[in-house]
Amino acid sequence: MDRNQLAKWLKSPVEMANKYSLHAVYFCTGCGIIEIPPVITARWDAERFGIKAVATPRQGNLFMITGYVSLKTLKAIIRTYEQMPDPKYTVAFGSCPINGGMYWDSYNTIKHLDKYIPIDGWIAGCMPRPEAVFIGVTHLWTLIDKGKADGYIRYSKNYASYRRNQEMLFGDLGWPPLYPSESPAEEARA
Repeated sequence: MDRNQLAKWLKSPVEMANKYSLHAVYFCTGCGIIEIPPVITARWDAERFGIKAVATPRQGNLFMITGYVSLKTLKAIIRTYEQMPDPKYTVAFGSCPINGGMYWDSYNTIKHLDKYIPIDGWIAGCMPRPEAVFIGVTHLWTLIDKGKADGYIRYSKNYASYRRNQEMLFGDLGWPPLYPSESPAEEARA
């Protein structure tokens, strides 16, 4: 916490608590898991930055997606994201969620994760070191302060577009829309 921002704490304690109390849900595939254990152990100690791992998406507000995203795992990622309460922030790290990484030419790899769920921050690298994770989190704090970490707002406003992209891949997702459309006429126009 920046001690020189004490006035900001007093003015908006809820916003500051959301910023400095990130409860992380990790979605790790393949090699993406390799950097998470060092981040949460004593050497790097993510908790000093307010990052704490939680057991379920319903308790989290930071969704960290690491490693490649396949068609099979994308459905679980979407479901996990939709179960998280607002405000929620999503950070994808490693080259794979950004552009497919070394699996860029695979038919089964999602190359643009941001077409299916909103991403608030990207941390590049194959795999990014723990220092990069902390730089990404401190940058996320800046985005939260400026009101630019608004993926959950964009998701609700543009839900029809996200849902359409999701259903183009999977057909019926197997669960009702998170934000039902307002009218059948509006749904037909979309």
